[in-house]
Amino acid sequence: MKRLSLVALTLLAAGTVAAACGGNPPPEAPAPVANADSIAQAERARQDSIAAAQAEAERAAREEAERLRRQAEADSLAALARVTEEVRAMLATMIHFDYDRANVRPGEDAAALDAKVAILNLNPNLRIRINGHCDDRGSDEYNLALGNRRAVAVKQYLVNKGIDASRIDTQSWGEERPVAMGADESAWAQNRRAEFEITGGGDALVRP
Repeated sequence: MKRLSLVALTLLAAGTVAAACGGNPPPEAPAPVANADSIAQAERARQDSIAAAQAEAERAAREEAERLRRQAEADSLAALARVTEEVRAMLATMIHFDYDRANVRPGEDAAALDAKVAILNLNPNLRIRINGHCDDRGSDEYNLALGNRRAVAVKQYLVNKGIDASRIDTQSWGEERPVAMGADESAWAQNRRAEFEITGGGDALVRP
């Protein structure tokens, strides 16, 4: 009888253990499911990020375009200033005369005047003054008259080339403004000259 009870208890215990170990597993937790609001919020954030990047790229492009525009404008102004200075230098080129003469010499002097004709033709608002000079031989009165003849002769040369006479003034300084001091032919030759100055329309000049 005791043996039967012992067997019954053993079987009951084994059944209990089997039930505990071999029963159904606990149910798994459900996978999270994103709701519609979260999806819409994420999409808005993505679109906002794209829009911000595009706006930044457009701003950078505008700034670069403006920088390039300003640089081009500055380069253009600098180039115009350089050209104007070059043309001014061409206009300032002096010509010289033989002793006691007022005629324009062929060769370099005539070529220098022809270059001035080209400049005057391309810059119709340009006005100049021709200043006649002499060396210090002769009286003051004679040299003033000679300087005037020289200035007038140069003006007539330009007018004969088609330049309107109203654009050209003349003045004589006689022997008052030498560029070379001395009492020899080297100094005298430098002082027998015609000089040119701009009196109007010389701010922005076109080069031939």
